[in-house]
Amino acid sequence: MPVLLQIKSFFGGIGNISIDKKSQGVTYQIQSIKDINSVIIPHFTKYPLITQKLADFLLFKSAVEIVNQKEHLTPQGIQKIINIKASLNKGLSGVLKSAALNTTPMARPSVEVPEILNPNWLAGFTTGEGCFYVSVTESKTNKIGFKVNLWFKLSQHSRDRLLFDSIIKYLRCGIMSDDGRRSAVYLTVTKLTDLLEKIIPLFDKYPIEGTKRLDFIEFKNVAKIVNDKSHLTSEGIKKIYEIKTRMNTGRNNYF
Repeated sequence: MPVLLQIKSFFGGIGNISIDKKSQGVTYQIQSIKDINSVIIPHFTKYPLITQKLADFLLFKSAVEIVNQKEHLTPQGIQKIINIKASLNKGLSGVLKSAALNTTPMARPSVEVPEILNPNWLAGFTTGEGCFYVSVTESKTNKIGFKVNLWFKLSQHSRDRLLFDSIIKYLRCGIMSDDGRRSAVYLTVTKLTDLLEKIIPLFDKYPIEGTKRLDFIEFKNVAKIVNDKSHLTSEGIKKIYEIKTRMNTGRNNYF
């Protein structure tokens, strides 16, 4: 919530923020065509996206232009918008697919991944798409009876595999994996030395925003405990477990 409030303020207070009480998800939406034309499109034209969302933005911009020209008030204009929507994000819903029989999806614009990433961009990307996770599981091979694992993970649509290749090259660590069921790709870093020498120093220098910044701080504290071998004691395990309960979904501080 704090990050979305900052974004809303940055855009001059336009749009609305809503909270889904069931999932505890928070959404920031701008639906006013006037605000989209005067604020959103000029911003992302001046500061282009570098993931496949750039293609989605360009398609979205084409749909907005159809509305600006009042073509959406005609059957032909509506079909043009449906053709665009068929290639936008995850495409048409099942209902719309069956209803729009004459749909020809518009070709998605080509997006090139930059060879050199901006670390400030990577911090912002991690704010939205990253996760710092700590697991504490029972282990018969450890004398203390528990095992601690730390995970830094990024996720994105599978269309952004090339972007993740570029991030791995930039970070000099990480493994990429696919989830075909969700059309998702993941970048994961679990090696303690990589976390201590590459990931943590990066986000110390280029801070993450919002509550995820708090997760990063807790994650860093656990990494220190593990590096000091204190996780091999019952006191260390107890401390890690207490920290873990304050992270990610265990945190309740939208306001």
